[in-house]
Amino acid sequence: MDIPPADLLIRNARLPTSEEPVDLAIRDRSIAAIGRELRCEAVEIVDAEGALACAGFVDSHIHLDKACILDRCRICEGTLAEAVRETARAKASFTEADVYARAARVVEQAIIQGTMAMRSFVEVDPRAGLRSFEAVKRVRRDYAFAIDIEICAFVQEGLTNEPETLDLLNEALADGADLVGGAPYTDPDPAGQIGLIFDLAQAHGVAVDFHLDFDLAPEKSNLPVVLKETIRRGWQGRVSLGHMTSLSARPSHEVEAIAAGLREAGIAVVALPATDLFLNGREYERLVPRGVAPTHILALMGVNASIATNNILNPFTPFGDASLLRMANLYANVVQLSRTEHLRLVFDMIGPLAARGMRRASGLSVGAAADIVLIDCETPEQAVRENSRVIRGWKRGRPTFRTTRPEIIRREQ
Repeated sequence: MDIPPADLLIRNARLPTSEEPVDLAIRDRSIAAIGRELRCEAVEIVDAEGALACAGFVDSHIHLDKACILDRCRICEGTLAEAVRETARAKASFTEADVYARAARVVEQAIIQGTMAMRSFVEVDPRAGLRSFEAVKRVRRDYAFAIDIEICAFVQEGLTNEPETLDLLNEALADGADLVGGAPYTDPDPAGQIGLIFDLAQAHGVAVDFHLDFDLAPEKSNLPVVLKETIRRGWQGRVSLGHMTSLSARPSHEVEAIAAGLREAGIAVVALPATDLFLNGREYERLVPRGVAPTHILALMGVNASIATNNILNPFTPFGDASLLRMANLYANVVQLSRTEHLRLVFDMIGPLAARGMRRASGLSVGAAADIVLIDCETPEQAVRENSRVIRGWKRGRPTFRTTRPEIIRREQ
């Protein structure tokens, strides 16, 4: 097919929805055409050599401000309470330059792993002040050529017990934060915190993202309060919940009933397998529960569900490299998925489903932004099964990273 000249022509790329390789023509930062054997003049032509093309990954829940601080913290108990305590102690000495350096390191890792959008929580309280917030704002600006970063002004250690934090949250929301979030499980008055966070969201017209039900005790769930407030305030489609590990302790019929309520309220749920596996179930001596929310079940029932990174190299998660494909592979292992359609769903939970939960457009179609990542595999399920290598990326049609495919060098016998 003959088409007008393009800025970039990517040949022989496989799409998640196509069996045969296609060509993608990029013009004015958008996808101008997709088809077999496109014929046109192009400023640059790239042969994808049969690699899988997708619209880039979306990390819907990450903490850039407290990444890479293992050298400043102790992990003796491996519990959530210890992680909160140790991080609180460390962040009192965070400087803007320090946070910037650590956050930039993680963002660069994420870019090379194919992530093109993320939501970063940034703690705002009397210990951190606005130092971390200012640093992550700079990171957002400096890496905008390759990745879109949302900032959630976040309360980790309680709000009703530290009312001065309200002023800091208001200041952050007035100065560039995209949304607001909290962790009711650390507050002496969980319902009170939920109400205050919604008050802030309404006052500033922003979305809400809670760390919620981060335990294996469904009877302590704060979800009913969030559901009630979401509907009462008309905030459907503007609420996300991270962790929700107590879902893993519920029987399937209860999970299905909760999924129906989440779907009706338009509430998104994000599983964080690395952190949830590391911190949950420490009280068990054997047959330790996995403690990972079954987000694939929620997604199959129409809930905006995704998988994300959460923490990297800190007391919450002493592992990580910002690879969302690795996280998808981990999730699939943990919840014991093997069917092709389920693995494709897991792939979508780090891509279009994650984007939908953040109210973002995502996908490779004519007219869409030319955000394109190439993966060294043929299908989404292969990418998840093999944790395939990400090899190249373009943001709005401009190159952002490139890695080399591995090569075996044979020697003569």
